Amino acid sequence: MLRLRQIAMVAPDLAPVEEVVGQMLAAEVCYRDPGVGKYGLHNALWALGGTFLEALAPLQENTTAGRYMARRGGATGYMVILDTDDLAPVRDRLAAQGTRIVEDLTVGDAALHATALHLHPRDTGGCLLSIDHHGPDGGMMGSYMWAGSAWQPHANTSLAISGATMTCDDPAATASRWSHILDRPAVPHGAGWRVTLDNAALDFMPNIGPAGEGLAAIRLTGLNAPARSCGLDFLPETNQ
Repeated sequence: MLRLRQIAMVAPDLAPVEEVVGQMLAAEVCYRDPGVGKYGLHNALWALGGTFLEALAPLQENTTAGRYMARRGGATGYMVILDTDDLAPVRDRLAAQGTRIVEDLTVGDAALHATALHLHPRDTGGCLLSIDHHGPDGGMMGSYMWAGSAWQPHANTSLAISGATMTCDDPAATASRWSHILDRPAVPHGAGWRVTLDNAALDFMPNIGPAGEGLAAIRLTGLNAPARSCGLDFLPETNQ
């Protein structure tokens, strides 16, 4: 099992993004994760079905997220977070490929826990990628450590993130790297390439803007009209 669970974006200030995103998605913040404080950040998280959208903002100078915004020219998409029911074959695959893990994080207890593998961005391209395992309940509306233990009543179940688009200097090469990391085929799709997960699709498109490679858009089932916030295009899912 390999699913898209969360998209993270980063902005200079959190409050304006919260207001815009809350209105756009008709959703309330379901959780604020104190764990991001160790990275010099604070956040807001929205539950869209069993998928999640996160906004991050720096609390101090010289954070990794702040430097990333500086390279991208402002607020931007930041990270794709996937989850799986078994990290062991993922670890084996990463080791065999020489893909570096920059953080191997395990948190929680028997009631709620997660392990996250953050991969080195130079080994992935496209954007930051984390592959996680959450427990003990593996259902989409079950355990999700980054949203705490009481996120479900705050979820907008009429929406769900169904895809993400990354702009790339070399879409074929980047899609191929992700394909090998995720053990899912990359196939031509429109002007770029696509890797399909159990609940979503990741697209790799040519980079035509000044910001360079990065997370450029997400698709959502249930979204009525296109919108934009935090440097990301929010697009209705067309299943094409």
